[in-house]
Amino acid sequence: MNVKTKLCNLLRPALLGALLVASSAHAQLQQLDRVVAIVDNDVIMQSQLDARLSAIQADVAKRGGSLPPLEDVRKQVLNALILENLQLQMGDRMGIKVTDEELNDAIGTIAQRNNMSVSQFRAALAHDGLSYDETRAQVRDQIIVSRVRQRRVAERIQVSEQEVKNFLASDMGKAQLSEEYHLANITIPVPQSANSEQIQQAGQQALDTYNKLKQGADFGQMALARSAADNALDRGDMGWRQAAQLPPPFDRLLASMQPGDITQPVRAPGGFIIVKLVETRGNSAEVRDEVHVRHILIKPSEIRSQAETKRLIDRIYERIQNGEDFAELAKSFSEDPGSALHGGDMGWIDPASVVPQFRDVMAQTATEQVSRPFQSQFGWHILQVLGRRATDMTEQAREQQATNLLRSRKYDEELQNWLRQIRDEAYVEIKQ
Repeated sequence: MNVKTKLCNLLRPALLGALLVASSAHAQLQQLDRVVAIVDNDVIMQSQLDARLSAIQADVAKRGGSLPPLEDVRKQVLNALILENLQLQMGDRMGIKVTDEELNDAIGTIAQRNNMSVSQFRAALAHDGLSYDETRAQVRDQIIVSRVRQRRVAERIQVSEQEVKNFLASDMGKAQLSEEYHLANITIPVPQSANSEQIQQAGQQALDTYNKLKQGADFGQMALARSAADNALDRGDMGWRQAAQLPPPFDRLLASMQPGDITQPVRAPGGFIIVKLVETRGNSAEVRDEVHVRHILIKPSEIRSQAETKRLIDRIYERIQNGEDFAELAKSFSEDPGSALHGGDMGWIDPASVVPQFRDVMAQTATEQVSRPFQSQFGWHILQVLGRRATDMTEQAREQQATNLLRSRKYDEELQNWLRQIRDEAYVEIKQ
């Protein structure tokens, strides 16, 4: 669909719904909307820009803050809408769909995070003057954008075992895995093919921003007004990160910073970056309870009814109670191929890894005791608890954490590069 056709399709509802100011001789069609940007094969309407601006204004007002100059925020919002539109067009070409069930689950999760039911969430939106249907549409778009990024960015990122080992062995890795940091950032952009004058201008703007922050300017407002980062409309909020997720030298600077501190502008591939440390939290050890258990499983079948299966498991239980060896009976009767040859021994297991019926009986059975026969979806069981222990999973958790951190660092860098690339390659015409 070309731009002209798409534009006509978008404007048709507005034209049909426009108010006619009638007189005895003339009627004038009142314009309800207009195009503010053409983005490849799509357009962004004034109504979209206004709706997003209103949402930001409501959010800032709820926080008790004030907005930077409206024109600065408008530019930021329009740029964010352009990038979002490009990614939604990609999602459409890739055939990415979000079902109503997936969307309902996402809305439910958002409501739950805000300690609300969905009906309470709807009421809260209405109270703030926000449309529930528009919010659903925005959440749908966010899911699509996330899936586009997963395919185009995340799938290209690989972290090798050697990278993880090297990181864990480094002094930086040992230090940084012990704490998490809540961060915010401001990025003053530098064009990819910038000349020395453009770099100098960006550097001066970054220094001016830093000086205003040191003089007490609100970080969130400055991010809204000036940052080119993807999180600018979130007032620069980066959420919780490990230092290892950040490019040098920020990973090292955090160790000497206190909550509320900001870094001086640092030149990075995308521009000049200022980072604020909001708060920190520690990283506790990972301990998992494990149970050493063995069992005997008897399954009903076409030649053995449920009643016959129950009678057989009862006889086996009686023989155990009379002193016969559990392991030998398991080898002879158990129909769990994974454990029967080992006398029913399942080894040390995480209770969360077994079905609820098995987990509940295991929790109620004392060490060295044998349970009475019980039924699960797999058949009838008898189990014996051989031991319990709390296993320190810190090392495995640290390896996984290191992998996630290294992936996240690569993802953040790759995402910003990719967003600049798709923006540079797109046809974008801003309508004044």
